[in-house]
Amino acid sequence: MEIWQLRTFCEIAATLNFTKASEKLHLTQSAVSHQIKALEEELGVSLFIRSKRGVLLTDAGKAALVHARQILREADDMFDQVAGREKALAGRVRVAAATQALVYLFAPLFEEFMDAHESVELVFRTTPTTEQTVEDILSGVADVGFASMAVYSPTLNVVELFNDELVLVVGKKHKLAKRAELTSKDLKNERWILFERGASIRRATDAFFKKIKVEPEKALESNDTYFVKLMIERGLGISLMPSWTVRQELKDGKLAQIRLKSHELRRTVAMVSLKGSTSAPIRAFLEFMLAEKARLQVSALDGRD
Repeated sequence: MEIWQLRTFCEIAATLNFTKASEKLHLTQSAVSHQIKALEEELGVSLFIRSKRGVLLTDAGKAALVHARQILREADDMFDQVAGREKALAGRVRVAAATQALVYLFAPLFEEFMDAHESVELVFRTTPTTEQTVEDILSGVADVGFASMAVYSPTLNVVELFNDELVLVVGKKHKLAKRAELTSKDLKNERWILFERGASIRRATDAFFKKIKVEPEKALESNDTYFVKLMIERGLGISLMPSWTVRQELKDGKLAQIRLKSHELRRTVAMVSLKGSTSAPIRAFLEFMLAEKARLQVSALDGRD
């Protein structure tokens, strides 16, 4: 079993396409096929199911992929330390998170990290759900993720970064806009713009509705934060959103946010990464984000950078 065989195996697993993998690895398709065949013969199992539509990982292939990626991470880490790249801090960090978090909350910090570490490339992957973010970390598609849900896995490092709060957001001309505080009874006849099922905001919203025994009348569902805010502004409905997503619209007088009496819709946002050996750039990024916990907390709750 050779390192180059494992790299080829991981590349095919990522693309599920022998042709694309061979192009990225600058190998002929024949060479790629021979490498996988040799690896399968050594392991005594089939790693892929081949069909006219493409390839899929077998159960044995999925199990092998976890170990292959771990071996490659260890090999890369050895190169970092032995070849002196530890000091150079050159490499790539793949970051996964929901789109709204990347755009509205983390962007200033990421920009500062890139300015301070010009030889480190940050690659962003937006995910529709927190579950997908965690899955991306576990499968090796991303190196660091940000998850707003409880995450339990023996293979993951989960570090709490900050808490945020969902607030009621209405259009500036809405009849509730001038209220400083509302009770659950004030919400019974309102139309709602909700995030799609699977999103962490939707989970918190559904739990809130269940608690106050309200069956929301839905105007629409969308995970596009900009679109949701635009529809609220135009009076199509109201929504529950993290306060940090609407700070500019509040400043511009387009939207109003109202706190709910006797209800605090708090969420915990954590940073997730694989346990074990990581590259120097990943460690630098994790350390940078941890050092900014207090600043993130202020920004998440008070809307200040």
